[in-house]
Amino acid sequence: MQGELQFLDEQGVDNLLICRVEEFRRSYPVGEKAKGRVACPSIPFYGKEILEMAMAALLEGSNLLLSGAKATGKNILAENLAWMFGRPVYNISFNVNTDSSSLIGTDTFRDNEVRLRKGSVYCCAEEGGFGILDEINMAKNDAASVLHATLDHRRIIDVPGYDKIDLHPAARFIGTMNYGYAGTKELNEALVSRFLVIDMPALTEENLRRIIRHDFPDIREEALQAFCGLFLDLQIKAQNSEISTKAMDLRGLLSALGTVRVGLSPWQAVQMGITNKAFDNFEREIVSDMVMTRIPEEWTKEQVF
Repeated sequence: MQGELQFLDEQGVDNLLICRVEEFRRSYPVGEKAKGRVACPSIPFYGKEILEMAMAALLEGSNLLLSGAKATGKNILAENLAWMFGRPVYNISFNVNTDSSSLIGTDTFRDNEVRLRKGSVYCCAEEGGFGILDEINMAKNDAASVLHATLDHRRIIDVPGYDKIDLHPAARFIGTMNYGYAGTKELNEALVSRFLVIDMPALTEENLRRIIRHDFPDIREEALQAFCGLFLDLQIKAQNSEISTKAMDLRGLLSALGTVRVGLSPWQAVQMGITNKAFDNFEREIVSDMVMTRIPEEWTKEQVF
């Protein structure tokens, strides 16, 4: 666990929490079947206080709900936590088609008999994984009802027509939710009470610089300042409701830098990664003006890397 320890030490995370995470990993080794689901996240999460709150909640046996605006790192944090605790990850994305059978499992006919094809929540409970419940506030009532018994103190899943299963002691669930997205709704009190909730803060300049430097260690300081400034400008405009959050896209910014590295001009790259994600003409003009103040059209790859 040396890599994770170093990453946490760099941020000054409480040493007692780190020791307890290490102990957790030793206590619950991952089975062969699920080892392929233990994956190192592409981006580390930066934020000492948030990490400490999340680690303490999971060590105590609670489930986590990460709420906040777009680009606050909810999914990145969830993936980092699973990696730190050494657990297999099961991603469960909620949409209009997600129902109880897709979570628990459904009957299937194999070898001349009816068998249960296990769903992601069932597998997570069985293997002691970390289930990431993405956009949990889009869950239909049918799907949410499955989570009630799974997430509370009973820690069981009653599979209709089959035996009930007890959750593995290492199993945890981490829900993520954005406000205001199409198809979302308020979570009922019964479901919220089964989580400890962390309200994710907006991305700071310091953490944004760390993220970009992690993926692009050879970026020039002037370019780093320009790209960070552009994203933070967009973040402020979105917070003030002057533009939507479509163009405030961290993945888009990092992908744009990736295309610059392979030879595309910074201006063209930012058009694809940021500007063109504002589909409204008026909003696109605002975003384009913001880009012009930060990323000169005449810039080449050499000005960035």
